[in-house]
Amino acid sequence: MESIWLKSYPPNVPHQIDEAHLKPIPDILESAFDQYRNRPAYANMGKTLTFDQLDKLSLQFAAYLQDVLGLKKGTPVALMMPNILQYPVALFGILRAGMTAVNVNPLYTPRELEHQLTDAKAEVIVILSNFASTLQAVRQKTQVKHVLVTQLGDMLGFPKGHIVNFVVKHVKKMVPPWRIDDAISFNTALAKGASAKYEKPNIQLEDIAFLQYTGGTTGVSKGAMLTHRNISANVAQARSWISVNMEAGQEVVITPLPLYHIFSLTANCLVFSSIGGLNVLITNPRDIPAFVAELKKWPFTALTGVNTLFNALLNNPEFCALDFSSFKLALGGGMAVQKAVADKWKQVTKTPLVEAYGLTETSPAAVMNPLTIQDYSGYIGLPISSTEVSIRDEDFKEQPLGERGELCIRGPQVMKGYLNRPDETAKVLTDDGWLKTGDIAIMNEDGYLKIVDRKKDMILVSGFNVFPNEVEDVVATHPGVLEVAAVGVPDEKSTEAVKIFVVRRDPNLKEDELMAFCKENLTGYKRPKHIEFRDDLPKTNVGKILRRALRE
Repeated sequence: MESIWLKSYPPNVPHQIDEAHLKPIPDILESAFDQYRNRPAYANMGKTLTFDQLDKLSLQFAAYLQDVLGLKKGTPVALMMPNILQYPVALFGILRAGMTAVNVNPLYTPRELEHQLTDAKAEVIVILSNFASTLQAVRQKTQVKHVLVTQLGDMLGFPKGHIVNFVVKHVKKMVPPWRIDDAISFNTALAKGASAKYEKPNIQLEDIAFLQYTGGTTGVSKGAMLTHRNISANVAQARSWISVNMEAGQEVVITPLPLYHIFSLTANCLVFSSIGGLNVLITNPRDIPAFVAELKKWPFTALTGVNTLFNALLNNPEFCALDFSSFKLALGGGMAVQKAVADKWKQVTKTPLVEAYGLTETSPAAVMNPLTIQDYSGYIGLPISSTEVSIRDEDFKEQPLGERGELCIRGPQVMKGYLNRPDETAKVLTDDGWLKTGDIAIMNEDGYLKIVDRKKDMILVSGFNVFPNEVEDVVATHPGVLEVAAVGVPDEKSTEAVKIFVVRRDPNLKEDELMAFCKENLTGYKRPKHIEFRDDLPKTNVGKILRRALRE
């Protein structure tokens, strides 16, 4: 299918990246430190770190890991923090020390945390004090030898940092009591690292840079082994794609999705850092009024997010009144972008909402719309540079153009496999390098791909396949609907029936009105048989709606 999509490939974007000149991630970072030394790199809660400061602090942390703790190259080091300045300092230090970063969702339960730390065999964890009680509950069942604790205000300077820490702990009561006797503070580790010896490790492209755990929404969370080659390739692929309107040393990207998530990790933390961009870290994107207040302070040029976040912003009048004169790129991933949201986004910001597609297993970018698009199309775009795609049936035979099948991806960004799970790896990775995504897709005659749905989310109604995305897209266009999710529920007559869960925008919206709207816009077997109104929908920490939780 390569010849099909190359016909509509964006101008000025190379079809292939130069894989022969890929470098380990620390080399990419150090090049950015040298090139953009005096430029701002990360900002959070009123404090900004330059690339020079980030260089020195991350080197101190690398020296601490190597020289003070005496850890060897490849040691798994866990990070359990939201978007705060300590995150890039710790992450870049881990990578520069030649160790493997293990990103942990701070909202994990003790059971989930124990599973991940045990599975990864993490020996060190850098954790925000707000979550230390979770670690305390399971630490003895893991291999964690060293606990480094930081507080929210620790990098904000005096007196602001002290005030923030006091308010968070004693006024807002956001830090549950904890006791880990041998824990040391992250700032102490940095201070010790300042006088410790750092030795640049010999990192190979095939070394594992990240153990990036899948969300666990399909069962036990699995650690995708992402090598320096995988991530370096994906940074190069993304850079080649965005080079048409992103300018090195000039961009200000708003980063609301957590950096521990693969989308934000690669797209924001690594890609924008590599081109000298400023990442404005949003610690709590769910607080939309505070988020919008932060946006007012910056001449931002880019914003990444998921459909639910864009929708929430659009429903805030102060966001709609912002100055968007510097704004160039809105990138949506992680879940399907809905037409109603994309259309309103363009109307409000005068900038199209560019949909992209990726997976943890693809580091993550694999398919993306050209940045030159003007309007929502419903397609996830074209394969990015050096990426092959194929639509396959259940027997792994390639499907004709326009036919539905499982989207399969091959490229330098595809993971090495799942840690300690050869059977699970064999289910998704073929011997010749194809990754089976589990997503059902079609390709049009121009090479553009459209996700129809996840295999497991498909609803079977009287022998007909119903794809939840289609139902959700239609219902979302109703002016009284704020959010919607569609699932299949057992039905005696038709095997399954469509049920939708709706968060109202209009509190007066009634079930019969919505049923009539669906009758107008959906064929019989696709129409919801059941409607349940809710105050909110269950979501992952990056805002992806959890259909599985609704089914259960």
